[in-house]
Amino acid sequence: MPSTPHVISQDQARELLAQIDVPHILRKLFLDLAAGQAVQPAQQWVAFPHAAGDFINYLGVLAEDGVYGVKTSPYIVREQGPLVAAWTLLMSMKTGQPLLLCDAAELTTARTAATTALAVDALAPLSARRLTIIGSGKVAQAHLYYARQLRDWQRISVFSPSLASASASAIAHLKHLDPRVVITPSGEAAVEDADVILLCTSSAGPVIDPARLSKPALITSISTNAPRAHEVPPQCLNAMQVFCDYRHTTPGSAGEMLIAAEQHGWDPRTIVGDLPELLSEKVQRPTYDRHVFFRSIGLGLEDIALANALWRQL
Repeated sequence: MPSTPHVISQDQARELLAQIDVPHILRKLFLDLAAGQAVQPAQQWVAFPHAAGDFINYLGVLAEDGVYGVKTSPYIVREQGPLVAAWTLLMSMKTGQPLLLCDAAELTTARTAATTALAVDALAPLSARRLTIIGSGKVAQAHLYYARQLRDWQRISVFSPSLASASASAIAHLKHLDPRVVITPSGEAAVEDADVILLCTSSAGPVIDPARLSKPALITSISTNAPRAHEVPPQCLNAMQVFCDYRHTTPGSAGEMLIAAEQHGWDPRTIVGDLPELLSEKVQRPTYDRHVFFRSIGLGLEDIALANALWRQL
């Protein structure tokens, strides 16, 4: 008989996420992917007619858990500004019935930051002491939350142009997340002598130039909805050791990788490793004779793994 899925609002998702170990769930997901117990197809991008927007479908299968699903994220053009939304549908592989329909806003924030944290733990030098976060919104704050205990950080520098006009309460909130947080006046000051730099912006173009850093660092980058968005100059990929969340799909979606391959002679086959390989120890930690770059585009499996955890929590 047809079943009605549980419907979870953004507020309910936030409450349930606080009850689960997000990095642990994602770590298991990437190990399942390495072991052939999960399937991650490429993202599916579809444009609306008449330049009215688009939507991206993120698909995935978790065979050991007996579920599959899709996160669908529309970008809707409006006069008052674009609207971005996301919903995740979880399905049973045993009954073919829907299990859960979840507002994916909180899932997206948590899985994006926790995936970066897994990469930092796998890639950053054990001696890393200076952490920099570029960005100050919800995604940047989630990055701080998940990364703050990964190393013995002596200083956590945060920079965002919006902080120049931010309220005292907004700045106090950042410092409340970790007392080591220092708000810097410029991006240049933030990245000075940094060991790890987390780029957590919605920028469509570069926010730092790795060539201007004083020493080799781990640089992580995430996605935004803008076409071919990238947070580092594409040409710099040739000079870095490049890692990603999943080598079979990321190069076909990440803006700087697409541009670097088309215009700067970068070869996706030079990607050193991805998270399934890193977490299953099929790839060694990098040496820091040059910068290390980790690119995450956000995988459907991440959303599905968290949706499955919320469903089980119910």
